[in-house]
Amino acid sequence: MKSRIEALLQEIATLEIPTPDALEQFRIQYLGKKGILAALFVDFKEVPGPEKKETGLLLNQLKQAAEQKIESLREVLEAQQAQQVEIPDLSRPAGGHEAGSRHPVSLVMNQMIGIFQRLGFNLSDGPEIVDDWHNFGALNFDEDHPARDMQDTFFLSNPEGWLLRTHTSSVQVQEMMKGQLPLRAIMPGRVYRNETISARAHCQFHQIEGLYIAEDASFADLKQTLYSFVREMFGPDSKVRFRPSYFPFTEISAEMDVSCFICGGEGCAVCKQTGWVEILGCGMVDPQVLINCGIDPEKYQGYAFGIGVERMAMLKYGIRDLRLFFENDARFLKQFHLGLGL
Repeated sequence: MKSRIEALLQEIATLEIPTPDALEQFRIQYLGKKGILAALFVDFKEVPGPEKKETGLLLNQLKQAAEQKIESLREVLEAQQAQQVEIPDLSRPAGGHEAGSRHPVSLVMNQMIGIFQRLGFNLSDGPEIVDDWHNFGALNFDEDHPARDMQDTFFLSNPEGWLLRTHTSSVQVQEMMKGQLPLRAIMPGRVYRNETISARAHCQFHQIEGLYIAEDASFADLKQTLYSFVREMFGPDSKVRFRPSYFPFTEISAEMDVSCFICGGEGCAVCKQTGWVEILGCGMVDPQVLINCGIDPEKYQGYAFGIGVERMAMLKYGIRDLRLFFENDARFLKQFHLGLGL
């Protein structure tokens, strides 16, 4: 048995292994449960007593030699693999790159901004965290005004009463308080309301609000502006109707419907068989709002309107679930290639 072990030690010492697979086969051959060493330890039981000590030392030496050989060969093979550098085929055509896409809300918002800018409106921006005065107080929302219940608000935990704006009307207040009249501006941006998320509602969404303050502003100006917007947004054959409504910051107030461009006014699931789709609220700025912002209502009048961008995108692209805009699903977003439909 000693001569057999010595022969195996000599074999291990001179062994060369070219591949990781061959190294694994060597490991199994020597150290596996049914390998050479396992068989030798079984035979070791039959070794006569006087020879056990010497034979046992040789067996342990063989096991250590096999383990060390495996480890050293593994290091050599890993070093060889690290040094191998694949030379690319420089004559091979370059791989194609898939074009990126714009978010449908961005596409529609940019289109809406472009239309109103062509109608003479400037672009105004403001913070998303505002105080109670800019979001409610200046717009005729008294502390106990029931209209405050119309908008579920995210209040911040601070004694000053700061909150996440519920509408971009806070930017209207900001612009009116500057006192630079006449004023014609749109206010696009993200707004927040503490609502249950569903297919038709979300806790965050986007608005574009518009404001015109001048000495001769009238409801007829408002109607003509919105007519022009709808015809450019949905086509020259679009029809519009106004319905009386209520908002604390406008008087008179109205909601505007556009004829359903999917069914042509015949009635479908999108317009709930009415032939009309509501797209915005509007009205003449309440004189008290002008006073609150330091504007003389005897000299100046104004109109305002507010449009939900997600609602417009849903109508334009036939999207039936508002949540798709916020889930970042690439399968949904990749459909809106750069410039699609615009």
